[in-house]
Amino acid sequence: MTDYSIKENSWIAKLAALKLKSKRVAIVIGKTIHLHNTSKQEFLKDENWVKHELCHVRQFQQYGFVPFIVKYLWESIKHGYCNNKYEVEARKAGAS
Repeated sequence: MTDYSIKENSWIAKLAALKLKSKRVAIVIGKTIHLHNTSKQEFLKDENWVKHELCHVRQFQQYGFVPFIVKYLWESIKHGYCNNKYEVEARKAGAS
């Protein structure tokens, strides 16, 4: 995997947690995995979660920063968060 970073106690991830009504959240913006209510150590122990988020890092690299955000948001509007094709792909990556 190409380079990426992990940011603990991220306000971005905190906002995502509020929106998703989730206790623990990881959200990728570019090459950074933002965490809320979980430590880097706890996150890295969960292989499926790591694979899921690294899939999003690859998606950012594949489509480009702004184009991917636009595509992701459009998919979420059209199909909902769970049926967003980028989330479906990341769930499959996490399950493998």
